[in-house]
Amino acid sequence: MTDFADRWWRSEDGVRLYARDYAGAAGEAKLPVIAIHGLTRNSADFGAIAPIVAATGRRVLAVDVRGRARSDRAADPMTYQPAQYARDMLALMDQAGVGRAVFMGTSMGGLITMALTAIAPERIAAAILNDVGPEVSLVGLTRIAAYAGQPVDTPAWDDAVAYARKHNAIALPHYTDADWQAFARRVFREGPDGRPVLDYDPNIAVPIRAAGQAALVPDLWSDFERLATGRPTLLIRGATSDLLDAEIAGRMRARAPEMRYAEVPGIGHAPMLDEPAAEAAILEFLGSVA
Repeated sequence: MTDFADRWWRSEDGVRLYARDYAGAAGEAKLPVIAIHGLTRNSADFGAIAPIVAATGRRVLAVDVRGRARSDRAADPMTYQPAQYARDMLALMDQAGVGRAVFMGTSMGGLITMALTAIAPERIAAAILNDVGPEVSLVGLTRIAAYAGQPVDTPAWDDAVAYARKHNAIALPHYTDADWQAFARRVFREGPDGRPVLDYDPNIAVPIRAAGQAALVPDLWSDFERLATGRPTLLIRGATSDLLDAEIAGRMRARAPEMRYAEVPGIGHAPMLDEPAAEAAILEFLGSVA
């Protein structure tokens, strides 16, 4: 038995989208949380933290961004961009009866949250940015761009596990064989021929390739300042992250001195948010938000 309900909604351009809907525990009504994953991932990334947050009385909507997992693939791959993803989140809120929410975004999910501040800042009550900022390190972006959307040869689940470990061991050095087995099951699905295939549309990389080098040097400082200086914000950083380095995180903290900050020791890009330091920071932060 799962601890969430399946929720479907439609984007403005007709794409059918999916979210895991975790009901908040009974008690005083609190603002819900919308959890948004990274570039090649999906709602399963929040499988550990979402029930913990829901147990505090907050509904959690953990989404599959268009083109990922149970959400439909877009007919136009150029819609795989943060501005469209942000509009998809507004459609979810409207159709789920959510006026304002706390946004919890990992990597790309944080970029989507920042993009939303340019469209409908009043819908964001508070924000948790997981290992991402308005500027990110070229080292980490180059590493991610090298494999995102690329074909993979995984005829068996052992091959899928090896792929998952190869691209993520630098971030999660403490993972055991069992952890990697579970990780692979989150990011791969079984194809029609029984072979595991990555659970996202490879065309998500089309806008990145179209933009070229410009895609690897985002500058969202104005969006970040609008987000972090206008509402409660928490920045979580993996201590060994190659995407959000210490220098960029330091500048973020200088520009938004009221922003809370937590560092997850021994973890790179990106924390899974089930680490003790991340979980404690999230619960403490949410405890201060209505």
